[in-house]
Amino acid sequence: MDKVVLAYSGGLDTTYCAIYLSRVRGMEVHAVTIQTGGFSDEELDNIEKRARELGVASFKVIDVTKSYYENCIKYLVFGNVLKNATYPLSVSAERMMQAISVAEYAKEINADYVAHGSTGAGNDQVRFDMVFQSMIPEIGIITPIRDMRLSRVAEISFLKEQGVEMDFAKAQYSINKGLWGTSVGGKETLTSNEYLPEDAWPTPVTETTPQDVTLYFEKGELVSVNGISFDSPVGAITHLQTLAQPYGIGRDVHVGDTIIGIKGRVGFEAAAPLIIIKAHHLLEKHTLTKWQLYWKDQLSTWYGNWLHEGMMLDPTMRNIECFLTDSQQTVTGKVFVTLMPYRFVVKGIESSHDLMNSAFGSYGEMNKSWSGDDVKGFAKIFGNQVGIYHSVNKGKTAVADEQQ
Repeated sequence: MDKVVLAYSGGLDTTYCAIYLSRVRGMEVHAVTIQTGGFSDEELDNIEKRARELGVASFKVIDVTKSYYENCIKYLVFGNVLKNATYPLSVSAERMMQAISVAEYAKEINADYVAHGSTGAGNDQVRFDMVFQSMIPEIGIITPIRDMRLSRVAEISFLKEQGVEMDFAKAQYSINKGLWGTSVGGKETLTSNEYLPEDAWPTPVTETTPQDVTLYFEKGELVSVNGISFDSPVGAITHLQTLAQPYGIGRDVHVGDTIIGIKGRVGFEAAAPLIIIKAHHLLEKHTLTKWQLYWKDQLSTWYGNWLHEGMMLDPTMRNIECFLTDSQQTVTGKVFVTLMPYRFVVKGIESSHDLMNSAFGSYGEMNKSWSGDDVKGFAKIFGNQVGIYHSVNKGKTAVADEQQ
C-alpha cells in the first residue's frame, strides 16, 4: 500500500480526505495534526479519537507553537504586520509552519505521498504545494478536494454515504485555530454583503465591564501582562487572549487579493494579535526615529505580503528579519490598554527610551534646544530648492496653475 501523510485538522475537508484516501484509493493514511497554539489538550484528544475512528494507520500531534512564535509571529509583531491594514495573517503564517512540519514528518517516515484538504479556489493550496515542492520534491502531492472540485455539500453527502457521523451543521463553517488568531469561513464570506452571524464566531461575548491592562514589551517582545511575567511570549499572548477575546475584540471580515488572482473574504477573531500589534506600534512611535519607522513600514509591508503568498522559505525573508530584529533594541516599556465590548483603546506608554522627552522641548509649547534665529535659518535652507523652482518658473507657481 502507498503510504500517505495527511495534514489533518479533524474538520470536514480533512475528514473527507482520510476516508477517501483509505477507502477509495486504498492507501495507508498517516494523519498528523500540527499544534500551532490553537488547540486545547481536550481538543487534541478529540481530534485523535476522531482520526482513529476513521481508520487511519497512525496519528501524531506535532507541537510547533514555540517554533511558530520564534520563526514567524515574532517578526509579524516587530513589523506591525496587518494585511490591508486589517488582517494579522492568522492563517497565512500558521499554514507555513504546518506545511514545513508536515514535509519534515513525511521525510521521517519515508512517505510516498503527502495530502492536504485545500480547495482549488484559495491560498492554502499554493502555500502547501510550494513548501512541499521545495522541501520534498521527490514525494507526490494529493489534493482530493481541489482535484475533484468538491463543494462542502458534496463532501457531506459522501461522508454520510460512508456512514461517517459528525456535526454536519457545524461543518458548514470552516474554522482554523492558532496562536495568532482564528479564521472563520462560511456561506456569508462567499458574498460581498453578508456578515457572519453571532453563532458562527467561536468565542461568545461574555464580558461587558471595561478592564485596564498593562502590557510590557522588552526589545519588541511581549513578556508580561498586568505584571505577570511569562517564560515565553507564547504564554503572554495566550494569557492576553483569554482576557480580551470574551469582549468580542478582534472580530472582523477581511477582504483581500488571493495568490491566484481572485478576491476573497474570511472572518477572523484575533483579540490578542490586534491589541499586541497596536500597542507595539505605539511604543515604537515613541522609541524609534522617523527614518527607522519609515524603513520598517516599507520592509514590513513587503514581508507580510510575501509571507501571505507562501514565500516563507525565500532567503530574502531572513534578510528582512535581521533588520526587524535590530530595529527593536530600544522598543522596551509599558503600554496601557483598556478593553471594552468589541473594541479597545491604547492609551499611552512609559519607557526610558521615550524620545518624546520634555528635556528637549514640548511640541506646540516651547523648545529648549534652539533659538528663533536657528529656525529661520533652517527653514531658509530646507526650503531653498523649492524657492529656486518658483523663482525660475514665475507665473506658474500656484497649485491651480500647475494643474492646468
